[in-house]
Amino acid sequence: MDIKLLNWSQELKQDLIKICNEVDRSYLSNRLPYPYTEESADWWLGMIAEHEGKDGIFRAISADGEIVGNISVEQRADVYCKDAEIGYLLLTECWSQGIMTEAVRQICELAFEELDILRITSLVYEPNAASRRVLEKNDFILEGIQRKMVWKDGQAYDLCLYGKVK
Repeated sequence: MDIKLLNWSQELKQDLIKICNEVDRSYLSNRLPYPYTEESADWWLGMIAEHEGKDGIFRAISADGEIVGNISVEQRADVYCKDAEIGYLLLTECWSQGIMTEAVRQICELAFEELDILRITSLVYEPNAASRRVLEKNDFILEGIQRKMVWKDGQAYDLCLYGKVK
């Protein structure tokens, strides 16, 4: 399978809307709007244009020429300025095919080259075994578990803190 990370653009706007409306939201932040509208996509694409390469790397995930997900690494600020947080999502029908493992490998390489960072952090809900495995395959280390840290859909979740150092 040919996995590529593509720059988001206006030409991919409808793909972005489709992905964000169809993605499984079980372990995602509630800040991702639903329904995901044209206005949501315009905001995201504008934000990317402002931050790309300065304090973030934002990419569409392409598998065999089809846009199937989103991945980003966003640099933090203040005393955390050498750290960046990775986030990603993938359409359900593409799970368990190695797509996200490869996308994470590629974006970490890009982020360490292009951003002035020393580490990449990931925060994952404890029961999200697939996402945890993706990180572990990419040499992220489980650094700790924050108990009852997340409240989502009426349930408290432990949050796993993973880190990868340059």
